[in-house]
Amino acid sequence: NPDAPLQIVEFADFECPFSREESLVVRELMLRFPEKIHFVYRDFPLEDIHPHALRAAEAANCAQDQNKFWPMHDKLFQNAQRLTDPDLKLYALEIGLNIAQFNQCLDSHKYAEEIKQDQADGLAAGVQGTPTFFVNGTRIPGAVPLGLWEQIISRAK
Repeated sequence: NPDAPLQIVEFADFECPFSREESLVVRELMLRFPEKIHFVYRDFPLEDIHPHALRAAEAANCAQDQNKFWPMHDKLFQNAQRLTDPDLKLYALEIGLNIAQFNQCLDSHKYAEEIKQDQADGLAAGVQGTPTFFVNGTRIPGAVPLGLWEQIISRAK
């Protein structure tokens, strides 16, 4: 809901175990409070420590071309230990993407510059690790427990 009282922007990394755990919390929040949250996912692959994170981010963006970002998001986090190119292409098949279109997108690095821009925006905003959230502009670094999210949401007008 773009008009929701809470604008939540998350900078995350598909290979980060903390981002993975928080992805489950975020999905729960989106299911329970769709009228109160406008959620935006931004890519922040930590390539120095997560060698497959950039490709996973590219795969998620390519899935968005076919309106399947969230199924790919979930699939990537569920399989964060297996993010090679053959794995990514298998996940695309499993979530029902047009595989030729997906492969062309992934192989061309269509979203590499957009991901680099997300990283640059994150760094400029003070992101130092993943996940990092911005709730109505206020930075909250690290994983946020469900109970704290519920308190934040209950205060939203």
